[in-house]
Amino acid sequence: MDHRYLNMENVQTREDGEDLFIEGYFAVFNSTYELWPGATESIAPGAFDDSISDDVRALYNHNSDIVLGRTSAGTMEIKQDSHGLWGRIRVNRNDGDAMNAYARIARGDITGCSFGFDIAAQETDYRDDGSIHWTITKISPLYEISPCTFPAYQETIVSARKKDLADIEERKREVWREMMKRRLKGE
Repeated sequence: MDHRYLNMENVQTREDGEDLFIEGYFAVFNSTYELWPGATESIAPGAFDDSISDDVRALYNHNSDIVLGRTSAGTMEIKQDSHGLWGRIRVNRNDGDAMNAYARIARGDITGCSFGFDIAAQETDYRDDGSIHWTITKISPLYEISPCTFPAYQETIVSARKKDLADIEERKREVWREMMKRRLKGE
């Protein structure tokens, strides 16, 4: 499972009668995320097509003990539009952890979001300047979204992508070697 940390866009808290909500965009399409210098990634519009109906949880700081909402329970809804992945979590007033999370978001102390998912398809762009950009075209499944203080497993993500890059670079060298061998043989 991969995690990504993003600033929550237009995420707000609001009251509607007795209900409290956390709502906004938990992922934004075509927004570039820097993994490390020279390596970026973005999420393509439609990437959540196959996962929008998954049983997704809203966790707080990726803590599976603090479930803020769940799509199958009807306490969270998510939808994809042309801008990104929008969600609304109905906060449980009887849950102290959920109320604390709500208060921290309302004060502006928590402004980030991370989400857990698997990459089902992606495109890789090797750029002339030596950088690389991945565009995630299909996310499936989407496990969870998490308003959070800091990104979870950020180093793991970077390490995984750096390993991907090392593997890709080695494959490119192998192809180049084979091409040069064929040229030397006159093929």
